[in-house]
Amino acid sequence: MSEALNKFFKIEEKHSTVRTEIIAGLTTFIALAYIMFVNPNILADAGIPKDAAIASTIWIASLATAFMGLYANYPVALAPGMGLNAFFAYYVCGVLGLHWTVALGAVFFSGVFFFILTLGGIRQAIINSVPENLKKSIGVGIGMFIAFIGLKGMGLIVSDSATYISLGHVTLPTTLLSMFALLLMSVLMAKNVQGSLLIGIIVTAIISMILGLSPTPAGFSDVISTSLPSMGETFGALDLAGAWNYGIISIIFTFTVVELFDNMGTLIGLTRKANLVKPNGEIENLDKALTTDAVGTMVSAVFGTSTVTSYIESAAGVAAGGKTGLTAITVSVLFLVALLFAPLIGLVPGFATAPSLVLVGALMMQEARNIDFGNLTDGLPAFLTIVMMPLTSSIANGFAFGFVSYVVLKAATGKHREVSVIMWLVSIAFLINLAMRS
Repeated sequence: MSEALNKFFKIEEKHSTVRTEIIAGLTTFIALAYIMFVNPNILADAGIPKDAAIASTIWIASLATAFMGLYANYPVALAPGMGLNAFFAYYVCGVLGLHWTVALGAVFFSGVFFFILTLGGIRQAIINSVPENLKKSIGVGIGMFIAFIGLKGMGLIVSDSATYISLGHVTLPTTLLSMFALLLMSVLMAKNVQGSLLIGIIVTAIISMILGLSPTPAGFSDVISTSLPSMGETFGALDLAGAWNYGIISIIFTFTVVELFDNMGTLIGLTRKANLVKPNGEIENLDKALTTDAVGTMVSAVFGTSTVTSYIESAAGVAAGGKTGLTAITVSVLFLVALLFAPLIGLVPGFATAPSLVLVGALMMQEARNIDFGNLTDGLPAFLTIVMMPLTSSIANGFAFGFVSYVVLKAATGKHREVSVIMWLVSIAFLINLAMRS
């Protein structure tokens, strides 16, 4: 068995061992497992039945990660992406008021477009057309958007008729417990404890049950499934016609572009850590990895969850020595095992998972230190990209204001040669979309 695994995944060729790869997979799973608790709560806010959201989240994470391991031979795990799930729930279904089935249709189309972009070098042309400052600001803006949602979920900020938002009631038991969770997760993360977010969520959920703030398991069936959880309410429920008829180009574009940059940044970083970059700079099997993401996105829409993407938490497994697809297969198997505990996952309250959104947002903010705000024609578009995402509850609006302001400022200051044709086309499309919505 060990010899067969060595041969298929080229483990010895990558200077690793079967034992190391399995340990790396376990490490990645522990770092990533929080998504099983967080994503269903976010999707439930979009109207998706929570039990079906739990099932679809775990199934797509397992299958997409297995595909990544078998097809691309990467030690990379996939799951519904943070940021994109928030865009799905709080903007597409919340602000725009679209039914979640229509939003799933948009996710499917974005997967199709992303797949097309992996062919013929189109993907790389788009990435190269966007200036570095804007690339970096996209991640920072999404981080602020996610953190904003997390703070609302914790009860730390609430709506206010005079000031739009204000400090919440910090003495509420659920808010106090949520703040405790944020502190606990932060301390564990600062001490480099693997699975900090997962530990924080579980501890908070247990305390919540003890204090009577959330339901407790009534019996064995509330802890372990006697049958696998069903995606029956969401499987195949996507409304393709509704998504297409809505004229949903900007939403599909946002899903696609965020997926594009998020995946490229994650995969480039992880492949470097795993020594999968050739001396000439070429990344092994990159097209296969991106194809996996595209196919995974289409399947995620069919299953009933938001866009699937490669997870930077895979770096934990890579740091533990993971270099091949066996690491990903190990993660996939562990997700399948987690299906048995779906009832228990469903009992975890939203205020226990909200602090993890704040921490993920804080981590994404780190890229802000690399943004050049000194040159106004570069700095203002980056600033608008960042600030408009949380303030308008839309990643798409952040893109629009950032891209359009960049093109206008460069053209108005005689620097139009710094603007690529693709940037012009994208900005014009955003302008048309903003005009149609006003």
